[in-house]
Amino acid sequence: MIPPAIITASWFTPLPTDCLRIGISRSAPRRTAAGYRMERRLAPGPWFSTASTPDYLRLFAAILAGLDPLAIAADLAAMAGPGRRAALLCYEPAGQFCHRSLVAAWLSEAIGQLVPEIGFEHLAQHQHPCLPPADLLMTNYANCKAIRSC
Repeated sequence: MIPPAIITASWFTPLPTDCLRIGISRSAPRRTAAGYRMERRLAPGPWFSTASTPDYLRLFAAILAGLDPLAIAADLAAMAGPGRRAALLCYEPAGQFCHRSLVAAWLSEAIGQLVPEIGFEHLAQHQHPCLPPADLLMTNYANCKAIRSC
């Protein structure tokens, strides 16, 4: 089986050696070893730590609406380079809500390929372990087929 070209994980999850760490958080953890990149277009806004979950989802949907997912996927592939995968990283561990699950669903729908959480590659896209409850998603992401399956 060919591994997915784009995966998601926490900054603190060990990654396979074929992955380039690409932060989509507002910053990288202190003392993070060199060799990572940042994709700030996929980071949440300054409201990330104060917004309620429904507001967060609405605000982040607006960020994604202003971006071209195919162009972002191409940029991530170029960053990773030939024979490497892009690992999109944020802080929350698997099982807690994180915007990387929204990015994963958004990219998955555009590229027609699963964008899984590392260690959860067996799950369908709508089962990404960092998605918030389905009822909250439907208000802002009802047009996303990868999320509508929830």
